[in-house]
Amino acid sequence: MPDADFLGSGLSFPMRPNPLRALPTASGAEKVRQSIWLILATAPGERRMRPDFGCGIHDLVFQANTNALHVLVTDRVRTALVTWEPRIDVLDVTVEAPADAVDFLLIRIAYRIRATNTADNLVYPFFVSEGAGSG
Repeated sequence: MPDADFLGSGLSFPMRPNPLRALPTASGAEKVRQSIWLILATAPGERRMRPDFGCGIHDLVFQANTNALHVLVTDRVRTALVTWEPRIDVLDVTVEAPADAVDFLLIRIAYRIRATNTADNLVYPFFVSEGAGSG
């Protein structure tokens, strides 16, 4: 993998032993994809040695599922990825709520890997649970 030197390699995320009880690794574009997922899945303050790491969407889980929430989630995701993933250019972030579900959002991220100029995308499901005072 020629891009693995720049894009890195390491333990796969999430860490799950394979049938041989070894921890799988990832490299290249897959490692970048897993890094994006890790950034989105981590709430700031969750990592003791790096309390500023992560994405601030976790503070929004009890907000009403409105267009205002979608804009806020879009901004927080874009900011987190620009801050924490220097191997990519964020091309677009969109947030939508499927018509048949009010309890989750689909966060669609389009990005380009800088080292290879490869465009890719990721859809991250974000579950919300509106509070009693919302609506």
